[in-house]
Amino acid sequence: MALKNIREENYPEWYQNVIAVADMAEVSSSPGCMVIKPWGYGIWERIQRLLDEKIKETNHENCYFPMFIPLSYFQKEAEHVEGFAKEMAVVTHSRLTMVDGKLVPASPLEEPLIVRPTSETIIADSFSKWVHSYRDLPVMINQWANVVRWEMRPRLFLRTREFLWQEGHTAHSNFIEAEKEAETMLYVYKDLCENDMAMPVLTGKKPEYDKFPGAVNTYCIEAMMQDGRSLQAGTSHFLGQNFAKSADIKFVNQNNEQEYAYTTSWGVSTRLIGGLIMTHADDEGMVVPPKLAPYQVVIIPLLKDKAREEEILAYANKLKDALKDASFGGEKVRVKLDNRLKDGVDKMWEWTRKGAPIIIEVGPKDLDKNALLWRNRLNINDKNTWKNFEGFDEFVNSVSDKLSLIQNTMFERAQERLNNNIRTDIKTPEEFREYFSNSNVYLENNKNAPKVSFVKGKWCGDDETIETLKELRITIRAIPFEQSGEEGVCLISGKKATLDVIYARSY
Repeated sequence: MALKNIREENYPEWYQNVIAVADMAEVSSSPGCMVIKPWGYGIWERIQRLLDEKIKETNHENCYFPMFIPLSYFQKEAEHVEGFAKEMAVVTHSRLTMVDGKLVPASPLEEPLIVRPTSETIIADSFSKWVHSYRDLPVMINQWANVVRWEMRPRLFLRTREFLWQEGHTAHSNFIEAEKEAETMLYVYKDLCENDMAMPVLTGKKPEYDKFPGAVNTYCIEAMMQDGRSLQAGTSHFLGQNFAKSADIKFVNQNNEQEYAYTTSWGVSTRLIGGLIMTHADDEGMVVPPKLAPYQVVIIPLLKDKAREEEILAYANKLKDALKDASFGGEKVRVKLDNRLKDGVDKMWEWTRKGAPIIIEVGPKDLDKNALLWRNRLNINDKNTWKNFEGFDEFVNSVSDKLSLIQNTMFERAQERLNNNIRTDIKTPEEFREYFSNSNVYLENNKNAPKVSFVKGKWCGDDETIETLKELRITIRAIPFEQSGEEGVCLISGKKATLDVIYARSY
């Protein structure tokens, strides 16, 4: 698979090739779906574990709801069903029977079932049975599940017809508490992305035209990929009383009056792995932050000297045991001893392409010197710092610091890219259109201009501006929480405007 020199020329191909050489996932024979392979799924397990701990720390409990949802549940919430109608998979029959040598559906269902695209409607139905008094509130639950949305243009991790995610759902007795909950969970996602994934994000609110169907407000985190496009990494929705009214989630308040609850929902998915790839991968393959790596240290014994093979393996196992007693980020260091009967150089490049943070080679010379040769995956392009020869005890005692440095450096590099590629100097609709049209004239006049990426500027909010955005294939990614309040010119209409927004192309 070609990787070198294609990121600039063909970024989508580079992305697919990274997934292939890192052996993370593959296209399934089931149309539009993917097979997540052990290394890719191991990364998802790490995301799941870290996020699950954060969710539980905010007083939520895990549960599970059916993946089949009666069509009538969606019909109660007209705006919601309209937003998902084109993506829904519908079950209309049960059982198969043989007709003329072919299996065909046999029994029509009394009511069609929707295969879960999201669970607001079915969970709201349960909330209506659980909630009777203000003493029953808040209800704060989360589920880890699969979801089906009938994507027409699938892409591994980013858009597949079935994907994995978590979705949190809560019910509250008042507006303020519910809205605060939605914002709290957005910052839980920000913490995961930045502190664990080393992927900086911008926070804000979606414009009215791009809210989650049925929501009062949708809050989002947006990450910048290496090609300058935006990836929506997570969303949190304040649903107000919309779903409570359609599902009849009522409670008796402290004044002995009946009212509707206020609800929220929020979620992230395996799309985060796509974001991880496009934030950190390079021309050799994947680069995984230590906090997410299924194995943070991989030991490869060089077994070419048959006479010393047992001795080398014993040394490698000693190293493995010593490293497993070390800790990083409050957990034991995750170590893999790869003693498969395969050429050591090939295995080294296999783990390099997978993106294991630290790769160690152990051979006869290392035994004699009680030392080892270790490679820092992050510095592969710097031949002076990629390979490091170090004593056994010295390495073991400093492995936590090494992993911390890799983790922090990955975040700093991504943060620098984000900071350097948010344009704030585009002030007129003419400059805006030139920039997003990739005009040679604009680039000639701005020799130091970065590639097309994020533009921070004003928006007037008029409906006709949305059509112009579609024409230019741009979206408003977020309305930042922090607003300057200064008056300027809308970058689309040219009208006076005070609202700051982030414009970008997106995945």
